[in-house]
Amino acid sequence: MVQKGLKRIFLAVLAVALLALACPAWGVSGESHDAVILFTHDTHDHFYPAPSEDGGEYGGYIRLATLLKQERVKYPNAITVDGGDFSMGTLFQTIYATQAPELRALGAMGYDVTTLGNHEFDYRAAGLAQMLETAAASGSPVPAIVQSNGTVLDGTGSQELKQAMEDYGVQDHIILTRGGINYGIFGLMGEDADACAPMSGMAFEPVADAARRVVAELEEELAQLEGPSLIVCLSHTGTENGKGEDYELAKAVDGIDVIISGHTHSTLEEPVQVNDTLIVSCGEYTTNLGVLELKLDGTGAITDFDYRLVPVDETVSADADMERLAQSFQPMVEKEYLSQFGLTFDQVLAQSTFDFTPISQFGKEHREDTLGNLIADSYVYAVQQAEGENYVPVDFAVVAAGVIRESFSAGEITTSDVFNVSSLGSGANGSPGYPLISVWITGRELKDAFEVDASVTSLMPAAQIYGAGMTWTWNPHRILLNRVNDCAQVLPDGTTVPLEDDKLYRVVTGLYTGQMLGTVNDQSFGILTITPKDAQGNEVTNFEDQIIYTPNGSELKEWYALATYLQSMGTVDGRYAAPEGRKVEDLSWNPVNLLKGLNLIGWIALVVCLAVLALIMFIVYRLVTRKSRRHGGKRSGYRPYRG
Repeated sequence: MVQKGLKRIFLAVLAVALLALACPAWGVSGESHDAVILFTHDTHDHFYPAPSEDGGEYGGYIRLATLLKQERVKYPNAITVDGGDFSMGTLFQTIYATQAPELRALGAMGYDVTTLGNHEFDYRAAGLAQMLETAAASGSPVPAIVQSNGTVLDGTGSQELKQAMEDYGVQDHIILTRGGINYGIFGLMGEDADACAPMSGMAFEPVADAARRVVAELEEELAQLEGPSLIVCLSHTGTENGKGEDYELAKAVDGIDVIISGHTHSTLEEPVQVNDTLIVSCGEYTTNLGVLELKLDGTGAITDFDYRLVPVDETVSADADMERLAQSFQPMVEKEYLSQFGLTFDQVLAQSTFDFTPISQFGKEHREDTLGNLIADSYVYAVQQAEGENYVPVDFAVVAAGVIRESFSAGEITTSDVFNVSSLGSGANGSPGYPLISVWITGRELKDAFEVDASVTSLMPAAQIYGAGMTWTWNPHRILLNRVNDCAQVLPDGTTVPLEDDKLYRVVTGLYTGQMLGTVNDQSFGILTITPKDAQGNEVTNFEDQIIYTPNGSELKEWYALATYLQSMGTVDGRYAAPEGRKVEDLSWNPVNLLKGLNLIGWIALVVCLAVLALIMFIVYRLVTRKSRRHGGKRSGYRPYRG
């Protein structure tokens, strides 16, 4: 009887187990699901690897493609997404409008979705429109594009852009279902990214407002579908030191499960967790492939995650298909763009016997940098060559850290290498690369420009400037916006002369940097003022009118100025191996040094500090004297010996 009872129990348990296997819907709330997101952002046209500071190499679509294939073997149901700024960074961008190599490369690598970053607007609304139409008509696989907070404004290229976005199929959001998991995906561009795209021709809704609206729509749509769901934001907004606009977005908006955080070129070794949102970033220029594996319960809640940044380095072999695609674009670059400059893609322009500051470290410290010196000097050289007998001496040539995108290592420097350094933007005619412009500003305004460098750099590293023709000294111990304690003009023979406040000085810089000069007035609340002028002293309202042209009538590009200067040297001059004293930090607590030449805000700050100090001293004095009187007025039991 006992044996029969045990047998019945065994058969019953076995039947239940078999039934459970046959009916997977049982116990759905306890199931575990794996969602996998492969991601990048800020890839900036990096088809090929670049030298790294440790002597190896990093990045390149040709290697990234290999890693993506490897990860998809492990995770066949993974989605692959990108956080924007897939363009502008190498010579491949010069065929952005006519060949759309960036979107075609992402499509060839199997990307599902991307979003628009600020650099997708570098060729303005008309350029973006042409690129989207080209990609849509190419017949090549291309990723979906989501953009959820931008509205095309009326203006030049606006109708073309609206039509192109429709033809390409740009959407507010999309839903992908992969491996039984529903991914609701939308895209945003943040406040700083918007400010970095002054010619976008679009207005961008605040990201939190847009996100609340889109998340509500996605939650409603996802609720109609079977299986767990995730909401993923492709945010070209940014995270800095674990905070920033995406951090604030996650705090302000519920319902976003994952934010792919682009724009700030951040590398997060671990996700930033804000409430129930994970913020991830894998670095710029295809340095890493981000891999985020999420464990979900049956309701779609994240119960655990695994996060990896997979280096795209010299240990990864090149993917043959992607290499062929990259090579197919090179002749187009040479024919459509480089031929007008008489250069080829891999042409060697110069040799360097030393390394310049690696781009990963460039601009991180507030100091003179030889790469900045080289670029500024190249502007002076190129303007001299372009103007010939009509050359008007350049008093100051300046380049900002934010427009320098690559550096040089020891060895050969090619056309491609040079373009990568100064690859941003376009000119008045839409041709790739920012042109040089010429403006005039007063000596007093030059001092304010140096003050921006000295006081704002710690808050905004991209604002740091490097120059030719001027020298300035700053003391970080001095009051903010009063840190420059000396500056002078450096003449061609090396002698220095004091700046004259009311004299107009000719300044040469890139178009974008020139456009940003006027923002100093707003950013410093009018304390510092820079008003670019023409040679007659009239305020410049359209910086494109100040573009410098070569004798053949083409715009003098920033990158081409650097290329011709390097070509003229052959071997990079040894003077660029070390700083020359163009900008000097003077760490001094000497009272004279600290107080010399304060402006109005400096004197106000000093008076306030002295007043606060006096108040503190008065309070301490009153407390001490009150305590002394209290103890002095109380009789003591002690009687002195009177003998």
